[in-house]
Amino acid sequence: MSNSADSAWVFGYGSLIWNPDIPYTESCRASLTGYSRRFWQGSHDHRGLPEKPGRVVTLVPAPGEICVGMAYRIPCDVVRDTFEQLDHREKNGYQRHQARLDLSHGGTVDSLVYIADTQNFAYLGDAPMADLARQIYHAAGPSGSNLHYLLALADALRKLNAHDEHVFELEYRVLQIQKEH
Repeated sequence: MSNSADSAWVFGYGSLIWNPDIPYTESCRASLTGYSRRFWQGSHDHRGLPEKPGRVVTLVPAPGEICVGMAYRIPCDVVRDTFEQLDHREKNGYQRHQARLDLSHGGTVDSLVYIADTQNFAYLGDAPMADLARQIYHAAGPSGSNLHYLLALADALRKLNAHDEHVFELEYRVLQIQKEH
């Protein structure tokens, strides 16, 4: 882990923003350059089921783009346990990657970020927005509805004053579906 001797940083860009559920000594708004957040990862274990997967976010390379999320500093005495917990939480196709983050209060840090790449077993990839919205609206799993995940993420991004066209377009479309039902 490329972090200081007294702590490690992790970057959250999905549910870690609004539900970190990890011990940390500091948190702040952070940005990661060169990536976009997309609902292209299948969720067979949290927000969907194996036979009816939901969709959760992953990061995709996007030169010139900036993904805003949260950085969490994890104290050294719980780093190992925390990353074991995160490995379990992100077990459905995510892998740890090194990333350089820009912190909102200034400076940069090396961090770990979980990314589900195109080669993992649960990767669903791009689809028309209407199809993504329908899948998210109808999916649910042990951690709750996929709709809740999307709405909580959109709300958290607004609180961070972070515009994400992909997330907000999906939110709009899913709320339109909800009005129809």
